Formats: sequence, C-alpha cells, structure tokens
Amino acid sequence: MSHVPHELHEEFPEAASALHALKLSSAHFVKLSDEYHEVNREIHRIETNIAPASDEALETLKKQRLHLKDQIAAMLAAEENTGS
Repeated sequence: MSHVPHELHEEFPEAASALHALKLSSAHFVKLSDEYHEVNREIHRIETNIAPASDEALETLKKQRLHLKDQIAAMLAAEENTGS
C-alpha cells in the first residue's frame, strides 16, 4: 500500500493547463479541488499514522476522494473538449 499523497497534478499530469484554466474560471472546480485536497490530506495523515481512524472511516474517505476525482476528471474532459 502506498502512503504517498495523491495530488491532482500527479493524478492528471497531462492536464496541467486544463487544471490551471479551471482553477481560474470555475468556482465549482475550485470547491471540488479544495475538497479533494482536504480529503486527500486526511487520508495521508491516517495512512502515515499521524491521525487515528478506523478502517471503515479510511475506506469512506477513500471512496469520497474517488468520487471527487471522478467529478474533477469529468470537468477536465469537458474543458479539453471545449478547447479552452
């Protein structure tokens, strides 16, 4: 199991310009991105034994992170399709 944070720029390395464009143009994207980073940091804290949590709590956070990542991926795909 990897205990490395899953940062957005690492999850979507090919979409750096789209990530930047969405951060500047979409308040909804900024909200999703901020929430993703918050959940991601909490998962990292749990996985590195900085913050205690049950296995169920960790799994819930991982599912939340995956859901946020899916939403972000959809926004990135739409951004790339519009050519912005």
